[in-house]
Amino acid sequence: MSDTRDPANKSNPDMPNYDWPAGGWGSMKGMVRILGTEKPSPGMLETLQRQNKPDGHMCTSCAWGKPAKPHIAEFCENGAKATMWELTSKRCTPDFFAKHSVTELRGWKDYDLEIEGRLTHPMRYNAETDHYEPVAWEEAFSAIGATLKTLDPKSAIFYASGRASLETSYLYALFARLYGHNNLPDSSNMCHETTSVALSKVIGVPVGTCTLDDFEHCDAIFFFGQNTGTNSPRFLHPLQAASKRGCKIVTFNPLKEKGLEEFISPQNPLQMLTGKATKISAQYHQVKAGGDIAAILGMCKFILECDAKRRESTGQAILDDAFIAQHTHGFDAFKAKCAAVSWEEIESHSGLKRTALMDAARVYMDADKVIGVYGMGLTQHVHGFENLALLTNFLLLRGNIGRPGAGMSPVRGHSNVQGQRTVGIAEKTKLVPLDKIAEQFGFAPPREDGMNTVEACEGILDGSVKAFVSLGGNFVRAIPDIVKMEKAWARMDLTVQIATKLNRSHLINGKQAYLLPCLARSEQDKQASGPQYVSMEDTFSHVSASLGKRPPASGALLSEVAIVAGIAKATLAPNPKVHWDDWTSDYALVRDLIAETYPEQFYDMSTRMHQAGGFYRGNSARERIWKTASGKAEFTTPTMLSATGVADKAGRFRLITLRSNDQFNTTIYGYSDRFRGIEGTRDVILINPAEMERAGLRAGQLVTLVGDADDGEDRRVAGLAVTPYELPDGCLAGYFPELNPLVPLWYHDEHSKTPASKGVPVRIETN
Repeated sequence: MSDTRDPANKSNPDMPNYDWPAGGWGSMKGMVRILGTEKPSPGMLETLQRQNKPDGHMCTSCAWGKPAKPHIAEFCENGAKATMWELTSKRCTPDFFAKHSVTELRGWKDYDLEIEGRLTHPMRYNAETDHYEPVAWEEAFSAIGATLKTLDPKSAIFYASGRASLETSYLYALFARLYGHNNLPDSSNMCHETTSVALSKVIGVPVGTCTLDDFEHCDAIFFFGQNTGTNSPRFLHPLQAASKRGCKIVTFNPLKEKGLEEFISPQNPLQMLTGKATKISAQYHQVKAGGDIAAILGMCKFILECDAKRRESTGQAILDDAFIAQHTHGFDAFKAKCAAVSWEEIESHSGLKRTALMDAARVYMDADKVIGVYGMGLTQHVHGFENLALLTNFLLLRGNIGRPGAGMSPVRGHSNVQGQRTVGIAEKTKLVPLDKIAEQFGFAPPREDGMNTVEACEGILDGSVKAFVSLGGNFVRAIPDIVKMEKAWARMDLTVQIATKLNRSHLINGKQAYLLPCLARSEQDKQASGPQYVSMEDTFSHVSASLGKRPPASGALLSEVAIVAGIAKATLAPNPKVHWDDWTSDYALVRDLIAETYPEQFYDMSTRMHQAGGFYRGNSARERIWKTASGKAEFTTPTMLSATGVADKAGRFRLITLRSNDQFNTTIYGYSDRFRGIEGTRDVILINPAEMERAGLRAGQLVTLVGDADDGEDRRVAGLAVTPYELPDGCLAGYFPELNPLVPLWYHDEHSKTPASKGVPVRIETN
C-alpha cells in the first residue's frame, strides 16, 4: 500500500491517499523512475524535445492534439514514459526465447514481459519445442501467405491497434479487401465505438465536433467519465488555462481523480517552486457507475423547469429556441420525458442529490459556450449509446454544438485510433468508399460487413475464425472473457503478431504463429527513397506528420508498411494496379492513394500534414450540417435511467475497471498508482468504508471477485486486497486488464458492441 496516507485521516488510517496535485514534482519523479528502469538510448532527450512538434514524432501514447504553438516540452509524463519505453536499451533477442519456453512465459506478469525490451528478430513458434525460433523475413512472409491462401478469406481477422500510421492503416485495409474480407476490427471497438455509432445517429458525424482552439473560448466544461491526469495529461494544460480565466469545469466521475481536482504545471517554474496548484474542477460530483443518464436527465429537467419559470416571469428564455426550431428534431418528446421523471428516481439512479444536480445545471445556464468532454466512463456501458445521446441533448438545449468554444469532445486513447477509421480500417462497409477503391485498384471489394471485436471473439469461440493477424496491440489481454478466449485461441490455424515488445497475446498461439518485430515511431524509417514521414490523426480530426530519427533497435527490424506489404505480396495474386514494392519505397505514394480515395479531406496530403498543428479534416456538424436521417440534430428520449445492463440486487456491486498512473492501455510501466496512493501492487479492489463495514471486510483482507451476470458462467479473480477508497455506494473499482476475466463477452453496448467494462456485475467472496 501507499506511504502517502493522509495523516489527518484518523477515521480511515488504511485509506490510500495522495496529498499532492497532478503534475509537479511527482510527475518529474515518475519520469525519472522509468528513465532509470529502461536506460534509454542517448538520443532520448532530443527525441522528447521534438515530440509532438514540427519535424518531430507524434507521441505513441494518447491522441491529444498537436498545438500549432507548442510548449517548450510538448509531452506529458505518460508520453515521456511511452518514448522511454520504446527507446529502451534492453533487447528481447532470440537468445531470450531459446532460454524460456512459451509455457513458462505465460506465467510471467505483463510488466515482466515488456520489461525485457525491444524485440529484435522475426520469430516463429515451434509447437514441438514450445519455443519461439528465429525465421527469415521472406520465409515468414511466404509461410503466412501460403496459409492464408488455403483459408476462406472471411475466416480471417485483420485486427489493428490504434498506433499504426495512416499510411500503414490504409494499406492494411486495402490488403484485407483485396484478400476478400472486411474483418477489420480495431481498438476503437473496445473503447470509443459507442462514439462512432451514437454521434453518427444524433449529429451525423462519428467523431467529436471540437478543435483544440475551442478550449480557449469556452465558458464551461462538463466532464464525464475520463481521467485526464492519467490517460491524457497534456489536456491538463488547456484545462488549467481555462480554469484560470474563469471557465467553470464541472466533473462527473465515480472516483475523485487528482488531474481533475488540481494541477501544477511542470513547465511553470513559479508553480514548481511554490507548490501552488490550480484548482481544476469548480464542482466534482461522484456519480454512481452507470448513473450518468439519470444525472444528465436531472440537469435537463431543472433547466427546463427554470426556463418555464423565467418565461412566465420575464418573457425571456433560457433555451436557444431558434436553434432548437431550426436545427433539431424530437425536442417535444424529450421535454415530456424530463417532466415525467421524478427527482426521487433521478437521485436513486445517479447516486447524487437533487441540489447537486441543480448546482451543476446553474453553471450550464450561466455559460454562453459549453463543451461536453467524456471518455470510456460513458462509452463502456450496456446503454452507452444513451449516455452520449443524453449528453448531446444537454448541449443542444442551448445551441452548444456548431459554434466556436462549444461542442462535443470525446477524448480518444490510442494515438491514431481515430485516423485508422478515417482511412478505411472499418468492418462496416458504409464507412468506406468501396466504389472508389474498386476503380482505383481494379477489383471487386467484398460488400458485406465484416466482424467487429466482439464478433471476432465469437467466431474464435465457435471455430469459424481460422486466422488472426494483429497489427500491434495486446488483443487477447484486452478483450472480455479472457480465460475462455485463451482456451479457444489455440484452435486457429494461424496467428500473426506485429509488435515492438513482448506481451501476453504473443504467448497465446494458433497452430502456426509468428512474432514480427517492427520499427517504433520514434525510430528512423529509411526506405529506398530515403527517410520516411508517416502521419497521424488526433482526437480533434487534425492530421500531422511524424518523423522518427533514432537508430532502430535492431538492424533486422522492418517498418509496419514493409511488413504489411510483405505479407500481402506473399498472399495475393499480382494486380497491375497494386504496387507493394513502390509503396514501401516511398510513403508519399501511399498518401497520394489516400488523397485519391478521400479527395475532399486529404487533398495535397503530403504538403498539408506539415503545417503547424496539422491540417483539419473538417466536420459537418461543426458547420451545423446534420447528416442524420431527419437532416437535423436529434433529441433522443431515454427509456432507462441506468446505463448498466443488469438490475441491482443484494450483494451485487458495479465494478469499474481502471488504468493506473503507471499504465497506458495494457502496457504496465510499473506498480505506482501515485495519484491514488497505491504502490507496489495492482491486485486490489477499491471499496468505500461504509460498504466494507456492511460486508464485514477489513483493509488488506484478500478476497475473490466473482462475476454476477446470471448467465451460468463461472468468472472469478482471486487474491485482491480490500482497499478502502472514496467511491459511491454499490460500486467497486480495480485495474484493467487484470479484472477483464470478469467481463462477459456478451455484456456490451447494445448499439456498438463496445464491452461494458465500467459497470460489470460482480459480488465479493471472502477467501
